[in-house]
Amino acid sequence: MVGIITLGGLGLSLSVDAFAAAVGKGSEGGSPRFRDALRIGAIFGFFEAITPAIGWAVGLALSTWIAAVDHWVAFVLLGAVGGHMLWQAYRAGPAPEDAPAKKQGIGRLVVTALATSIDATAVGVTLAFLHVNILVACLVIGGITTVVATAGVTVGKHAGAYLGRYAEVLGGLTLITIGSVILFEHLTA
Repeated sequence: MVGIITLGGLGLSLSVDAFAAAVGKGSEGGSPRFRDALRIGAIFGFFEAITPAIGWAVGLALSTWIAAVDHWVAFVLLGAVGGHMLWQAYRAGPAPEDAPAKKQGIGRLVVTALATSIDATAVGVTLAFLHVNILVACLVIGGITTVVATAGVTVGKHAGAYLGRYAEVLGGLTLITIGSVILFEHLTA
């Protein structure tokens, strides 16, 4: 049985890409309130929590299929969202410091959260073989990701005030890099 400390470490490692994406979300202009940061963090946490359960449910029967395509799905989704962030940063001029926060489009936010949690599906398949209590694992992973992504939005909010659209460019490039690294690691393994 996997312990809570191991699950915590797993949650932290799975939330790294959610943190990077959340920094980009926080830097998208204006000054999001803590409530907005928490909402974004909760969406990231929700998807990071349910994808291991999906992987766990799929189990051994489809594990080779998931392993065969998860890197492509993550690459395409992260690349598309990152590319869109770059396009938005290029298209928009410098935002005034007192500009209101942009309303985070729920569709784009969900796609980003889903893209950053694809790897957790494969982790869920592994958890099925380790006889882990999947409810506890999902709660730990989702909770940690919620906290980490909320912090990422807050960091992005402050970085955005100093860096303007360059923080959004950094967030977009980070997502594209994460997608590329996932693809490279799977293709060279």
